[in-house]
Amino acid sequence: MRVLVLLCAASLACSPAATATTGTDDRPHIVLVMSDDQGWGDVAYNGHPLLETPNLDSAAASGLRFDRFYAAAPGCSPTRASVLTGRHPNRMGVLRWGHSIRPQEVTLAEALSSAGYATGHFGKWHLGSVRSGSPDNPENSGFDEWFSAPNYYDDDAVMSHRGRAVETEGESSQVTVDAALAWIERALDGGRPIFAVVWFASPHAPHVARQKDRSLYADQTEELQLFYGEITAMDRAFGHLRRELTELGIKDDTLLWFCSDNGAQVEVGSTGGHRGNKGEFYEGGLLVPAFVEWPARIDRPRTTGARSSTSDIYPTLLELTGTSVARQPPLDGVSLASLFEGAELAPRTMGFWGTVARGVSTPSEERMDALLAAQQEGRDLDPPERSLQAGRLPATPHPLDSFPGHAAWLEGDLKLHRIQNKGIVRFELYDLATDPFEKSNLFTPDSEVATRLRLALGPWLASVARSYNGADYDETDVLGGGG
Repeated sequence: MRVLVLLCAASLACSPAATATTGTDDRPHIVLVMSDDQGWGDVAYNGHPLLETPNLDSAAASGLRFDRFYAAAPGCSPTRASVLTGRHPNRMGVLRWGHSIRPQEVTLAEALSSAGYATGHFGKWHLGSVRSGSPDNPENSGFDEWFSAPNYYDDDAVMSHRGRAVETEGESSQVTVDAALAWIERALDGGRPIFAVVWFASPHAPHVARQKDRSLYADQTEELQLFYGEITAMDRAFGHLRRELTELGIKDDTLLWFCSDNGAQVEVGSTGGHRGNKGEFYEGGLLVPAFVEWPARIDRPRTTGARSSTSDIYPTLLELTGTSVARQPPLDGVSLASLFEGAELAPRTMGFWGTVARGVSTPSEERMDALLAAQQEGRDLDPPERSLQAGRLPATPHPLDSFPGHAAWLEGDLKLHRIQNKGIVRFELYDLATDPFEKSNLFTPDSEVATRLRLALGPWLASVARSYNGADYDETDVLGGGG
C-alpha cells in the first residue's frame, strides 16, 4: 500500500458522493503537514545564512522541490481552506484569518472518507471551533480523529481531542507529531488507507524556543534566537515524523509535500529578497517553501519552476487516489500529478484576491483554558455563536462589478495587480521572469498585455463573488442570509 504525506494543508449537509476508481491496494496513504508563517527564505536550502533546518533540507534535496509555490492567500485561515477544497478561500467565505469554512463545502477529508480513507487532523485548525457539536469543527469537515487547537499554540498547550480538552507537555511541534504518529500506527492496523493533516503552529508569533534550540543562535538578538529556535524545533519534529515513517515500513511509498501557509513575517522572517510580507499580495507574502518527497515515484532529485499553489493540493490528491466527487463545485487549483512523473506544467493562470474584510480574533489559549475548566467541573461549553452561523450566506450579496481590496492575476510569468480603495482602482504589472522582486512597474493602460490580463481577471473575480454569494450550493445546503 502506498503512503502519501503532504506537508505544507468544511463539511456537506450530507456526505459528498465520492468514489474511488482505482483498487484500494494501489491508493496512497496521505498526511498533510503545514508550517505557520514560515517565509520562502526561512529554510537553509533556500539560502538562509543562519537557520539550521537539516531535516527539511534533506527532504527537499531528495525529491521534487518547488521553487515557485504560492499560498492561495497571504494569511493562515484562507490558505488552509484552499488546501482542503482546491478553491479560492473567498468562494467559501474564509476572507481573512479567523473566518470559518462553510459546512456546505466539499473537503478533501470528506471526499477521501467517502472513498474509504481513515482521516485525522492534528494541530492548528483555524477554520472554526474545536468544540463538540460545532458545525465548523474538524469532525464536521470529514475528520474521524482530531487533536486540534482553534489557532496557533505554544509549548505545553491545551488541545482538543475530539472536543475534550487535553493538557499536553512538551514542545508544540513534537507534541503534534507524536499525536499524529500514534494515530497513524493504530490506523495502519485497520487496513484502510490514511489521510492525516498535521498543521504545525510554528513559527507563528509570539516565539517560544527551548534553550538548546535558541543557543544555536546565541550571537543574534533575543527575538531572532526565539524565532530561529522555534523553526529548528519544528524541523526536528518533522525529522522525527520522517524517520518514524521509515520505521513503520512505509517511507518508500510515502509522498511528502511540505509548504507554509503564507509568506514571511515582518522583521524576523525572510522572503529571500521578494517584495512584501505576510498579509501582502506581492511575492514575499505569497511564495512559500515547498517540496515533495516520494521515493517510489520520484526516483531522482528534481526542481521545478512551475508556478503552483496550495489550491492545487486537492485536485492532485483526487487524481492520485482515483477519487471523484459527483457534486464538485468550481475549482481554482489544477492537478500537479504529472510533475511527479517528470513532466512540466504548461504555463497557467492563477488568481488572488484579498477583500477589505477584517480578521476575527481567535485566542487559542484563552478558549482552550475555558473549555478545560468547564469540563473539569463536569460541564461542557456550547459552540460559539459565530460557529453556529458558519453556513450562512451574506445578507447583502457581493456585487459582481466592484471588488475592493487587492487582487492579482498570474499568466505564466506576468503578474497583474488590481488595487481598489474607496472606489479608485489602480493597476501594476510585473514580468516575474526578469523582475522576480516586482521593482519595475510595466503597466500602461492601453497595452495589449495589460488589456488581456485585465479582461481575464475581471470574470474570475466575478466568479469568486458568485460563489461567495452561494451560487455553488443547492438550496438544501443553504442556511439563508444574515450571517
